[in-house]
Order: sequence, then C-alpha cells, then structure tokens
Amino acid sequence: MQAAASTFPAASVTGALRVVESFLLRGAEQTARRNAWSAVLEDRKRAKDRHEAQHVLDAMGPR
Repeated sequence: MQAAASTFPAASVTGALRVVESFLLRGAEQTARRNAWSAVLEDRKRAKDRHEAQHVLDAMGPR
C-alpha cells in the first residue's frame, strides 16, 4: 500500500506550528521570537531591494 501524499495546506501546518509554539514559548519569549523573525524578513526584503536598485544603476551605465 502506498503512503498518501501530504495534502495539508500550508496554512494548517503554520497554524499547528503556532499552537505548538504557544505551548513551548510563553509570553515574552514568543513575542521576541516573532519580532526577530519579522526583522529577518525585513532585512531580506531590504537586501533584495538594494540588489534590484544596483542592477538598475548598472544597466544605466556610466554617466
């Protein structure tokens, strides 16, 4: 018998992970972890934006 493919949508997995996180990390620890992850995502976005801006400047050539 073949194992069934995972059919859980990403939202259910995310929700389940948040429930587990709420039991493992209480109050300030949970908030700190979420804030840290938000900072990581913002840093990645800024890095991507810088890279795209540099690409545009390089494409314009010297002035």
